Amino acid sequence: MSGAASRDSGSPSLPLDLAALVDRLSSLAGLQAKRDIQAPAAVFNHQPFPSLGAAAALGDDAALLPAQGGGLLLACEGMQPALVQEDPWFAGWSGVLVNLSDIAAMGGRPLAVVNSIWSEADQQAEELLEGMRFACERFAVPMVGGHTNRQSPYTALSVAVLGVLDGPVLSARAACAGDQLWLLIHRSGRFHRHYPFWDAATTADPERLQTQLALMPRLAAAGVVRAAKDISMGGIAGTAVMFAEACGLGLRIDLEAIERPAAVDELAWLSCFPSFGFLLAVPPAQGERLQHLVAVDAELLCCPIGNFVADRSGVTLEREGQGLPLWTGGDVLTGFGVLERREPLSSM
Repeated sequence: MSGAASRDSGSPSLPLDLAALVDRLSSLAGLQAKRDIQAPAAVFNHQPFPSLGAAAALGDDAALLPAQGGGLLLACEGMQPALVQEDPWFAGWSGVLVNLSDIAAMGGRPLAVVNSIWSEADQQAEELLEGMRFACERFAVPMVGGHTNRQSPYTALSVAVLGVLDGPVLSARAACAGDQLWLLIHRSGRFHRHYPFWDAATTADPERLQTQLALMPRLAAAGVVRAAKDISMGGIAGTAVMFAEACGLGLRIDLEAIERPAAVDELAWLSCFPSFGFLLAVPPAQGERLQHLVAVDAELLCCPIGNFVADRSGVTLEREGQGLPLWTGGDVLTGFGVLERREPLSSM
């Protein structure tokens, strides 16, 4: 860099007067920008893991977390810019929620959350932080760090969650031909404003939310679920496509088997992001046991809606004896399809 070169060449300048040096150093942008951290410091609990003592308090360069015995899961989401701009509180809430769902889909329990915020205005940052704080408190998962920039020309949010496996992992690639496709979803709620977000959580009892969040690890440990996918922004339909792509199998979905709340049309229900929703690959012999384990919460709908088949025919939607392909198996959606043996790269 030219600036670095000018510092290293020529004769050294005379030392600044002490007062001038202090004045220059105290006004550096790199120092003053740290004041932005006051915003999250005013919102989140400074001692997320009291048993670890002062070393685990927020404010160090990284978060100290309790030792874990199982495998680790890491999930990250960047929130849609339009949602961040129009509804920052809900964007903050959703940033935590969607990551918790991703951890649960793999059979894990969340351990800690981090975030990155860039904002144009103080109010936007405060609302994003408040939405995340509300979600962390409701689900009892601590925020342990992040990055805050309140001098940005735009507003953006990214959230990540670290999770832990105490039992088997539920990989979408583990589904087998002959497995049934089950829908597990919280059906009580309402759409949030004009967004395709089915909100069944912001007004729910925290104990219920935490119990539901712990359900997927329980199902994994019980051996009733072979594979799972969190219902993402693609809705039931889009998530089914990602599921089929990941496991390399075909999926046949019976639209008439998909129950939906009263007054919610079919297209909206098939394409929305639910607060709590998963697609499960379940061995036929485990269906009754699965329903028994889920029956502890009457708000949850758990029912078979289709089957995995031994080909790469994609996803077919069926109704009244007719079927049409939603996605063909030869098409690429995410690019993370079934793992195949590949030739090693040639050496340089």
